[in-house]
Amino acid sequence: MRITKSRLLPIFFIVILLLISACSTTTRTVTRISTDEVTDLSGRWNDTDSKLVAEQMIKDMIYRPWIEEFVLENDRKPVIIVGSIRNKSSEHIQTDTFVKDIERELINSGKVKFVASDKERMQILEERYYQQSHASDETAKSLAQETGADFMLIGTITSNVDAIGGKAAIFYQVDMELVNIETNEKVWMGSKEIKKFIRQSKTKF
Repeated sequence: MRITKSRLLPIFFIVILLLISACSTTTRTVTRISTDEVTDLSGRWNDTDSKLVAEQMIKDMIYRPWIEEFVLENDRKPVIIVGSIRNKSSEHIQTDTFVKDIERELINSGKVKFVASDKERMQILEERYYQQSHASDETAKSLAQETGADFMLIGTITSNVDAIGGKAAIFYQVDMELVNIETNEKVWMGSKEIKKFIRQSKTKF
């Protein structure tokens, strides 16, 4: 049977489409790595930045004079609660993860006592109210027995991007303050800066 040009043309296009599809197929390889390994792929704020900043800032905070003065005056460790950490940077940052890194460093320092955040307290308060009606008198936890915080830790994350011709410098600054809840006195202020240089061709920042 003779194949005419009109029949050959659709077959030709189908072959071309199949070749294009085959060439555009990509393979993905996933490799498990240590959670301690630095993976800075995009140059944006990441888990390594969060952990390092939390570690360095809390280490600076707990070795400043305010903590020794408080212990001498009150004969006990100060009680701290972490307040709002506001993201004022130009990108989306999971501040909840950063707050958890801060809380972990505070607890592990052994220098202070630490109480739950406002969101966590609401869940615990609901449980205490539930126990008043459903738990035995011996095991029900009393109301109005919470440990009050002496200080609140608050902070902000800001950033600045300077980019031109496939090159960019990203600057992050984390500022934190420790405030006496009773007097509103700021007893400690800390700042941590991170600067990253990114070079990538044909990419817009």
